[in-house]
Amino acid sequence: MFEGEKTWVFWIGLIMLSLALLGLFQILWLWTMYSYYSSDYWKSMVPIIVGAIVFILIGLYMMKSGVKKEQIKTQPVSSTQQG
Repeated sequence: MFEGEKTWVFWIGLIMLSLALLGLFQILWLWTMYSYYSSDYWKSMVPIIVGAIVFILIGLYMMKSGVKKEQIKTQPVSSTQQG
């Protein structure tokens, strides 16, 4: 999926993706550590969760657009035939 030369846009996208995943993991970890099902907890986490998902999508897009495709080198075909 990410084959080719990586540019700086790719690396910034990777950093954004990893930080957003870290934030989501932290939210899930805190939920399992305290293990209570208060709706107030989830209501307070909605902006963080939505923001993390948006940053994940932006990071993936940046990673996809930050890869330079390798161009296939082709030999020009001669228009004259030798024979």
